[in-house]
Parts: sequence; structure tokens; C-alpha cells
Amino acid sequence: MIGTYEILFRLLVGTLLGGIIGFERQTHGRPAGFRTQLLVCVACVLLMIISENYFALSTMNASYARFDPTRIAAGAMTGVGFLGAGVILKTGLSVQGLTTAACIWIVAAIGLAIGAGQYFAGISASVITFFTLWFLRLVEGKMPRQTYKYVTLVTDESGDEKVVTSLFETKGFEIIRMEYEIEFDGKEKTYLLTIASKQGIPMKGIIGEVSALGFVKKLKIKG
Repeated sequence: MIGTYEILFRLLVGTLLGGIIGFERQTHGRPAGFRTQLLVCVACVLLMIISENYFALSTMNASYARFDPTRIAAGAMTGVGFLGAGVILKTGLSVQGLTTAACIWIVAAIGLAIGAGQYFAGISASVITFFTLWFLRLVEGKMPRQTYKYVTLVTDESGDEKVVTSLFETKGFEIIRMEYEIEFDGKEKTYLLTIASKQGIPMKGIIGEVSALGFVKKLKIKG
């Protein structure tokens, strides 16, 4: 059975580690910030302590029943999954909150590790997590990436596909995908393009050139 001082020590360690990671999330304005991460970590420490003590205090004959001390921990991770899903937001075509959701999940795992007395594993995981969130953010900003845009182009019946595609390609965009919609009654063509660029080319110039085309009736860009 875990002693009183050991229980208090584990809860305090969980408070410290969860608070450190929550501090990073709070400073970057994330919805699950300092208090949320701290409480998740402490809750998981407490659940693991309860699970261990329940197993240690069990006096039932093992030939009749077996107690699994990891069941409460498994339930905690399931509950944290629902909590993490609540911070994921979809705005238009972009998704935000995935890192925060993953952060809640790893904080829960850290809490379970501390609650089980695995101090080295829990502290090491918290250091890696904090390093990933704080310092790798700077590295991620310098990494080359492709910028995706979703273009809807409505033209009249004289709209030329080659003119449309060459216009984007000459500006440095790569056409990843193209779909068509044709309205025979209204004599309109709709081009649905997914374009990508590694250089982060501004769209202002290409918007001007597209609007100068005589057959273009409507242009919509998302992403």
C-alpha cells in the first residue's frame, strides 16, 4: 500500500509537471491552458494511486477473482480522449487544436506514470513534451512546407481549361487536382482546383490576372 507522504509527493510532482506543460499552452493562447493541463495530470495521478491501492487492499481470493490495477488507468485515457476532442476546431478548410489535444493526452499519460511511481518515465516524457512544444516550434517555422489553396473558378461557355491551368502554373503553382462542373442550361463551367506552392506565393497578382480574363464570371479562393 502506498504511504501518505508518497501519495502527497506523487500529487505534487504531477501538479508541477502538468503545470509546466500547461504554462506553455497558456502563453500561446491555447484553449486548454495552465489549469486544464494541471488538473488533467493531477486527476490521472490520483486515479492511478486509487487503482494501485485498490489492488493492494483487495483481500479476495485470487482463485475466485482477479483484479487488474490498469483498468482505471485505461478508463482515464478514454475520458481524456473525449476532452481532447473538445479542443479540436474546424474553421473552413483548416483544423486547429490538434497539438493541444495531443498535449492533453500526453499529460494524462505523464500523470499515470507519476501515479504509478514511474518518476523517471514521467519526468522524461514531460521534458520531451515541453521541448517539443516550446523549442521545436521555432524549428517548425523554418521548415519548408507546401501551401495549399482551393480555387473555385466560374466561367462562361468559352472558358478554356488550358488557359486557366497555364495561368496558375506560370505563377509557380502546382495543380494537385482539378474537378469540373458544367451547367448546360446556364452555359457555365465551374473549375474546382487544388493548387500548391512551396514558396508561399501571394495570391494578389494571380487574382488580377484571372479577373482580366474575359470569360471569368466568379473566383473564390480558400485555404
